[in-house]
Amino acid sequence: MACAKQDERTAFWDSYGPRDTTAAATWRSLVYEARHLGTIRLKRHRLHKDEGVRDTYSSMAAVLTQLT
Repeated sequence: MACAKQDERTAFWDSYGPRDTTAAATWRSLVYEARHLGTIRLKRHRLHKDEGVRDTYSSMAAVLTQLT
């Protein structure tokens, strides 16, 4: 999500420098993505947005596949 929009985040990455692309950094990024998707799922469940909850399953499966 940190790279999803071209707004002030672009300035952050310009100052911070290029993203780390090591295996450990990639794994960590995927874990954060899974955590984010879990948070989205819980929020949608709390708001009774059943279709939105269902949509998170395929996204989570894709991330988990990359983690294995």
